Amino acid sequence: MHASPEPTHVTNPSDQVSAAVILAAGKGTRMGSDLPKVMHEVAGKSMLDWVVDAAEAAGVQRIVLVVGYGQELVRDAMSTRDNVAFAEQVEQLGTGHATLCAESAVGDADDVLVLAGDGPLIRASVLRQLIASHRQSSAAASLATARIDDPTGYGRIVRDSDGQFSEIVEQKNGSADQLQICEVNPSYYCFGRHVLFEALHGLRPDATGGEYYLTDVPGILKGQGHHVELLDEVPQEDVLSINTIEQLSRVDDILRSRLSSNATGAPS
Repeated sequence: MHASPEPTHVTNPSDQVSAAVILAAGKGTRMGSDLPKVMHEVAGKSMLDWVVDAAEAAGVQRIVLVVGYGQELVRDAMSTRDNVAFAEQVEQLGTGHATLCAESAVGDADDVLVLAGDGPLIRASVLRQLIASHRQSSAAASLATARIDDPTGYGRIVRDSDGQFSEIVEQKNGSADQLQICEVNPSYYCFGRHVLFEALHGLRPDATGGEYYLTDVPGILKGQGHHVELLDEVPQEDVLSINTIEQLSRVDDILRSRLSSNATGAPS
């Protein structure tokens, strides 16, 4: 039996400090380039710039970039941003390990967004909704989700009989019924800092690859009796993966179309 979870948040949301951990350590071998994956340009900016700009526009006060492969290029490109700090992932041991590498750099933030650095379609408006929903629900973890026509390859969001979060199931581990689920995890997370890093310290490596996965953390928190909030607000268009130059070109077209309808060029 688990003890009742301690409250994750302070009482006045306006006093809370948010941080964002952006995972930017991967090489992106399928891109056919020696550049770090997040440094590939799309619609005039690097993929990472799009994600950092969206986090800043959502009101995040502290941004921690977890770097690894080609980190000198990433550090140089981000050197003019005053609110960006860096954490190094020396070994590529998965998204959970990468997030844990940022623990000291996050400081005393109340809430921690965790985002993928190779997701330039991310919208500041969705991140603002995610942070607000997380605080209003006093959740330990909150996930923004998307419903897409073809969920192949994505982690599925499994809900219980009451429609509440149960777990994230990856494609390779899903049952036939679970693989029919079209609600997926686009990797937009918001956590209470204490519960996030406590769970990360207790993560066990994947049995096959030996990596530590962030996707396990919401299920762990749910199992401990914490509330995990779901926000089904990510547009299907925003979930496009970028693993090839062809996919990069498609996302470039989408972002340029957005920019043409937004004269300021600010993240929406």
